[in-house]
Amino acid sequence: MKSTDISDPQYFHKVVDCQYACPAHTPVPEYIRLIAHGRYDDAYMINWQSNVFPGVLGRTCDRPCEPACRRGRVEEEPVAICRLKRVAADFKDDISARLPKPVQRKNGKRIALVGGGPASLTVARDLAPLGYECVVFDGDPKAGGMIRTQIPKFRLPDSVIDEETGYILNLGVEFRGGTRVDSMKKLLSENWDAVFVGTGAPRGRDLDIPGRQEAAANIHIGIDWLSSVSFGHINKIGKRVIVLGGGNTAMDCCRSARRLGGDDVQVVVRSGFEEMKASPWEKEDAMHEGIPIHNYLVPKSFTHENGKLTGITFEKVKAEYDAKGRRKLVHAGEPDQHFPCDDVLVAVGQENAFPWIERDCGIEFGDWDMPKVDEKTFRSTHPKVFFGGDAAFGPKNIIWAVAHGHEAAVSIDKMLNGEDIADRPAPAVEVISQKMGIHEWSYDNAIENDHRYKVPLRDKVIALKDIKAEVELGFDVNLALKEAGRCLNCDVQTVFSASLCIECDACVDICPMDCITFTPNGDEKELRQHLKAPALNLTQDLYVQDGLKTGRVMVKDEDVCLHCGLCAERCPTGAWDMQKYFLEMAHAGSSCRPPRRSAA
Repeated sequence: MKSTDISDPQYFHKVVDCQYACPAHTPVPEYIRLIAHGRYDDAYMINWQSNVFPGVLGRTCDRPCEPACRRGRVEEEPVAICRLKRVAADFKDDISARLPKPVQRKNGKRIALVGGGPASLTVARDLAPLGYECVVFDGDPKAGGMIRTQIPKFRLPDSVIDEETGYILNLGVEFRGGTRVDSMKKLLSENWDAVFVGTGAPRGRDLDIPGRQEAAANIHIGIDWLSSVSFGHINKIGKRVIVLGGGNTAMDCCRSARRLGGDDVQVVVRSGFEEMKASPWEKEDAMHEGIPIHNYLVPKSFTHENGKLTGITFEKVKAEYDAKGRRKLVHAGEPDQHFPCDDVLVAVGQENAFPWIERDCGIEFGDWDMPKVDEKTFRSTHPKVFFGGDAAFGPKNIIWAVAHGHEAAVSIDKMLNGEDIADRPAPAVEVISQKMGIHEWSYDNAIENDHRYKVPLRDKVIALKDIKAEVELGFDVNLALKEAGRCLNCDVQTVFSASLCIECDACVDICPMDCITFTPNGDEKELRQHLKAPALNLTQDLYVQDGLKTGRVMVKDEDVCLHCGLCAERCPTGAWDMQKYFLEMAHAGSSCRPPRRSAA
């Protein structure tokens, strides 16, 4: 193998697994160290630059970073990355002075943003400080989109949404609430320089089975029902409630129903428990509140008497798999089951809906009646129109909407400056030695043995009485410090200099993970097998450096390295160094980046 080019920004980025897995590439270990040092303002600003909504995401993110966490390779539970993000939001002081000020002089370019959710607000956050006139249109009276309308208040209080959407609107962004856009042609005729569509996936799927029309008064589409609850239009529900669906919306529906008078609330899913789309912690929260989840039941019909819903009949199914591992649900050979109920919440999926976009306005649509959108630039087939969030590629989650917004803002800025939007800007990278002495580092490299700490919850009896009482209370300062200590600082890289190495093997002897080997060179497949401990995870690279006097190469398995620094402490010649790698994604709104203050 050739020597690894560690000057490639993507090499060490891939080693920082949490940041690499985050769609917005938030510098996770950096802000966790800042939290450990009690520097909550700095930790918040690091987050605000990347993911825009630290307080919102610290409560609601789908946490793609956590399954990637290096801690999960040495014990069962990853670092509570998401809830530490909330710590930065909860304990920060007033950071308004550190935010960009509205520009005094606009650049003459006007951007229309359709939908007031996270994707549109991210575009506005990035473009407004550059002088663009950003106008956000939304049918609801306040900004936030589905963050506000479909996430229950017991998970995400309005005060958090108001604060973080306010930071963006205060950049000089105009929000036209209660203004629904009903024609793309009309919007384009108003001479906007660019249009961004971030309308989410606003239509809930229905179930067309017998009895649906006859019992319609007590059968509700989940996302519409959650919106009505959010705005106070609905404040009660029947005693017996069935929720159909296995995603996060279904979990929000059943927990909300429990707080609005549902004494007997049950969730019914057609798949197996492990196959449910809901996040594991969402299922745990529902069951903690006494809500059972029934699996492998397919609804056949709604039962009713005199126009009133009486229950649902289900067919019991089982999963069978063909030779290629494809699943098919087949009749289990058991009798149908009937669940009596007073109300049903249908949460079996969401769809995009674009009735307001005329099909002859230059925007082409493809499969599933979705607009054709470039996955890198987020431009549609109309040169001025861009999409992002759920409106671009279907339902995902908030952090993906933020990532889309950043990329779309880059495209809009480039387009309006006459540049090629396919030419994406490179991230900014810093690599700085953490050496303070021969055996001392500027970061805490001790490996804590603590297991993951639980986030305190409000007493269940109290929580179930008030639909606006936040259930998770968040880490206090002491718990936050302990949980932050579990981070393995995987952004502090082991950097090897072959010219300084005397091949004494001291680093090999002291490495607790047996991830360093000095060996004759070979192809990657061969090297992976010949290491002191075979490197079996092919998704993580081998760090290879040649130039040793014996002709051998140094090979380190990046997958299992704990970044503990023992190799560098033991090395008698300084061939190993611990260097902190900081990657910051390039955004159109580079002018809104606050001055970064290192945690080291």
